[in-house]
Amino acid sequence: MCWGSRSRLVRKWPSKSPAETSALGRALADALLQTGDVKGWVVSLNGPLGAGKTLFAKALAEGLGIEPSRVSSPSFVIANEYEPTSELRLVHADWYRVESEDELSAAGLHDWLAPGVGLVVEWGDRFPAALPSDRLEVELRPGEGEDDRLLCVAASGPCSTAVLEHWSASCP
Repeated sequence: MCWGSRSRLVRKWPSKSPAETSALGRALADALLQTGDVKGWVVSLNGPLGAGKTLFAKALAEGLGIEPSRVSSPSFVIANEYEPTSELRLVHADWYRVESEDELSAAGLHDWLAPGVGLVVEWGDRFPAALPSDRLEVELRPGEGEDDRLLCVAASGPCSTAVLEHWSASCP
């Protein structure tokens, strides 16, 4: 099982390559555009170092119309913001080096959770209480082969559940 007792496991996708992982990220972007709340949404990307969180975030951004080469891991700046290509501004955050929720607040967390913002946060499981309860959690786990991954996805509210249902329908 990919999640602790507080989260409900909703969907698993195996990936055999970075290209397959990227395709899942682009498909999630489509699901967010089709069914996501235009007021904003949150996707928490979790998993060990090297699992593909940044690759997935780049693909999601690409699916939203952002050139993937512009997207980089914000490990040293906590977050990068990208101009909207739809109704939403994209914020890509990385909480790996963050020490406290106070540091997140000082960096702009409340602005990232504002209407009109889509937040993709790597290592969101470090501060789950700082995230809204209605969110998607995507855990990327290495598989047996070097490029094998298992994506375990949980939705925790009505908006994230609608997105996950759409995503599941497009990626059987």
